Parts: sequence; structure tokens; C-alpha cells
Amino acid sequence: MSESPEVMNIRQASGYLGVSTDTLYKYVYEERIPAFKLGNRWKFKRSMLDAWMERKSLGGARERKKTKARAAAAAQL
Repeated sequence: MSESPEVMNIRQASGYLGVSTDTLYKYVYEERIPAFKLGNRWKFKRSMLDAWMERKSLGGARERKKTKARAAAAAQL
């Protein structure tokens, strides 16, 4: 499999992330994902998407820890 380019269009980025282009457009318009416009086209830097995914995955781990801590505290009551 070939390496993804550093700057991707919406179709390439949706394939890289494994989401539909409709979902990716939704994330862009909700400002949930790093993107920029070049002319009238949305572009995505692979390095920024990688950092965004890393932050999201760490955020999910933190949320699971909080949920476990709350459940343990509730069990002690």
C-alpha cells in the first residue's frame, strides 16, 4: 500500500481516516477536525490529522478512566 501524501484532498483524507466524505465534510463544517481551504477546496495535512487522532485517542482513554473512577466511587457508597 502506498504512503498517503502530506497534503490530501477530501477523498484522500476520508480514505486515510476510514470515514465517508459526507462525515468528513460534517466534521470540517463543525470545526471538529483540522483542515484548511486552498482556493475552494478543503485540504488536510497528514501530520495534523495524525496529531488530531492521537489527541482524540488519548481523550477517550482519559474519559474511560474517569468513568471507571466514578463507578468505583459509587460502589463504595
